Amino acid sequence: MPPSTLLIACGALAHEITALFEIHGWDHFTIKCLPAKLHNQPALIPDLVREKIRENKADFDRILVVYGDCGTGGELDRVLTEEGVERIAGPHCYEFFAGTKDFEAIAEADPGSFYLTDYLTRHFDRLIIEGLGLDRYPQLLGDYFGNYTQLVYLAQIEDAGLKADAEAAAGRLGLAFKYVFTGYGGLQDFLEAPGKQELMP
Repeated sequence: MPPSTLLIACGALAHEITALFEIHGWDHFTIKCLPAKLHNQPALIPDLVREKIRENKADFDRILVVYGDCGTGGELDRVLTEEGVERIAGPHCYEFFAGTKDFEAIAEADPGSFYLTDYLTRHFDRLIIEGLGLDRYPQLLGDYFGNYTQLVYLAQIEDAGLKADAEAAAGRLGLAFKYVFTGYGGLQDFLEAPGKQELMP
């Protein structure tokens, strides 16, 4: 029987993680999410992840962290090394959804790419427009996005409505639109890898 495993995850990944639970019938995982808005305050992520680890370590065979570095400047990895906990590889969810090779190819082909995932597309108005204050100060659009050339929608599911919303978002930002279907990419690989059957030390 697989070990009981706690996933400490970014709230922006909750939908995709629970979808994978349903697809594969995984019932040995428990998920606890930190708020997705922490991406606006990445310095808070490492200590909050450490707190979750220490609160729950006695109750699970294994703990995994589903966060990229996410702007913590290596501090999250330092905390995880100290706590003996593994995280998914990669600097951010864009790379682990697309895969390192494909993501690097996109980034090299157009360094001025702005990325959306399914989550960011669903919450574009709240996180991007309102989050950056563009609903109140539309004149700031050029300051924020003047150096971008395209919006790349990295899609986890094939959904015509989400694709249309992402394309509309590109139009609102004055950017070209590129669609890339990634599926669950490295997220699925991380959760189903054979090494995940090992117990915590």
